[in-house]
Amino acid sequence: MPAELPNTRADKPMLAVLAGKRRDPVPMWMMRQAGRYLPEYRELRQDKGSFLNLVYDPDAGAEITLQPLNRFPQLDAAILFSDILIVPFAIGQNLTFVTGEGPRLTPPLIEAALDDLATYPARLDPIYETVRKVKAALGTDKTLIGFAGSPWTVATYMIAGQGSRDQSETRRLAYADPKRFGEIVSAIEKVTIDYLLRQIEAGAEAVQLFDSWAGSLSPAQFEKWVIAPTARIVKKLRAKRPDVPIIGFPKGAGGKIAAYARETGISAIGLDETVDVKWAAKELPASLPVQGNLDPLALLAGGKALRDSAKGVLDAFAERPHIFNLGHGILQDTPIEHVEQLIAQVKGGR
Repeated sequence: MPAELPNTRADKPMLAVLAGKRRDPVPMWMMRQAGRYLPEYRELRQDKGSFLNLVYDPDAGAEITLQPLNRFPQLDAAILFSDILIVPFAIGQNLTFVTGEGPRLTPPLIEAALDDLATYPARLDPIYETVRKVKAALGTDKTLIGFAGSPWTVATYMIAGQGSRDQSETRRLAYADPKRFGEIVSAIEKVTIDYLLRQIEAGAEAVQLFDSWAGSLSPAQFEKWVIAPTARIVKKLRAKRPDVPIIGFPKGAGGKIAAYARETGISAIGLDETVDVKWAAKELPASLPVQGNLDPLALLAGGKALRDSAKGVLDAFAERPHIFNLGHGILQDTPIEHVEQLIAQVKGGR
């Protein structure tokens, strides 16, 4: 359920909505709002080299986190610039990013044992410094969002050693050896809880759990490996920091979203672009804030397609707490003027 809103935060539209209040115009931010569609990001990336060089340089990480708000001051939140695979890196896998192919984790746990890894919690320290730097520079009406990957999604990378189309290796392991898979999930949970608490201590005012591959599971497996671990994380975070809202984003969950919202205890739910907004408005609890869910391809298209798509989202959620966002991250070839068009529409009325 939505967190109570401290009086000292009442002037932040994002936090007001996460506490269950309706705000008009609705607050907005966009997943992957700091990234390759921005020329200032591309310039800094060229200067610094690899993606990990940016993540592990707190000055660069803070600059990138703030870039979209500097360009689009009507955005209501900054989200930490980092990556969900920082957690397995801290657990002890080696992390690299291969140009044109994506991340690689070695050794993959389909071949290696979890006990073979030596944890390195200090690998997370630069991220907390980035949070501190962003918080110090952020406008008083803006919200700073921290994040982590949810255990199921992080496990898919740790087991396969890379992203996969259908997560088949991880799904097979979860069926064939649920004890071993459960140990991997527990290790991810433990590090994730501490990681998010340390982000909050450093200045994050809300956190989001990204479960990018939640849609690949059967209902029973979804209950076991998405809902249950998320519920445990939420419970432990809330025991320590009941004032900090938690957004859950189970991408691709479809009709399982209602159970996720009901059983995890999240403060707000992020919806991907495949979710029918009219269905969501009807089926989700009226008091539960929703975030989403414009198709990133509509943003890429711009013009009438963008106007109509954005209006559909805004109209569907007009009577409930709503944070406007995309259904997934901004695509790298999205024109800047399309982002400007969207912000003008959301902030100027439907």
